[in-house]
Amino acid sequence: MSGRETAAILQLFRNAPEPFALATLVEVQGSSYRRAGARILLASDGNSVGSISGGCLEEDVRQRARSVLATGVAEAFTYNTLDENDLIWGVGLGCHGMVRVFIERLIKMPDWAASLESNLNSFQPTFLRVSWDHADPQERGTHLADSMAPSLLPGVFSQVIEPPITLVICGGGDDAIPLAQLAARMGWAVVVADPRPTYATTRRFPEARKCLVAPPDQIAREIPVGDRTAVVIMTHHYHFDVPLLHGLVTKPLGYLGLLGPMKRAERILAEIEADGVAVTPEMRARLRAPVGLDLGSEAPEGIALSIVAEIHAVLSGRDGRPLKERALPIHA
Repeated sequence: MSGRETAAILQLFRNAPEPFALATLVEVQGSSYRRAGARILLASDGNSVGSISGGCLEEDVRQRARSVLATGVAEAFTYNTLDENDLIWGVGLGCHGMVRVFIERLIKMPDWAASLESNLNSFQPTFLRVSWDHADPQERGTHLADSMAPSLLPGVFSQVIEPPITLVICGGGDDAIPLAQLAARMGWAVVVADPRPTYATTRRFPEARKCLVAPPDQIAREIPVGDRTAVVIMTHHYHFDVPLLHGLVTKPLGYLGLLGPMKRAERILAEIEADGVAVTPEMRARLRAPVGLDLGSEAPEGIALSIVAEIHAVLSGRDGRPLKERALPIHA
């Protein structure tokens, strides 16, 4: 599930009337729009959030979920579109895939959802298992798991739900506003940091979880490290960028980007090395400067798109090439 989708499901758990029907995509073979672990939550008043496909399966899943709400009997069922001539509800989907969906009734917000919410707020992963083919009906359903190790038992789907990506934007200029907005739309936790108090404000960045006003070296020290932390330096001030990169280039971050031309980045790195920091080839390779993918962007919104796209690709272990050039399956 995406960060926004997870947040929406947790909100519906808190605010909608009970009981609920939860549909989980537990198995995928071949091509599928969504990966295993996608979910739809349906409340008893008919409100629902989430998706398990591009829209072609949702209505049928909602109808089946209403039946599960009424009977309380969990159900697992399969959609098979491996045959391109297969017609489902009069529409030839031609997806060349098989998906299995499991629907369970939940009387109230379950303990695993409360743990998931707590873990997301503390930026910790949550491990879940969905038993969808157990002989005992009481054992079927979603439960907390001890680790992300995949289950070897048939009829059990294991999943780790990662905490949201943290994007720290160092620089609160006008071009940082669409970047913060787009990242927040992705469900990322946005932090805006700037030495200038009139720039890093909640008025300018209402979607930011935190606005930090501090000297550049303090900002660099306070940025949390980790493989799900991305930092973009875009203050547009050389004397701010030098101490920021000085304090960040050696940190184990998931992503580090610097706005501006390559020559400017090389000049900053040279100053850092002259100050006694050993900038290794690995650090240079990790630094994205200029920041962003080559999308031909000039306006702030397009530049924000190129930056978010590169961060997403890097943290997903992808190179950002067109999918038509990918030899492996899209979700491999």
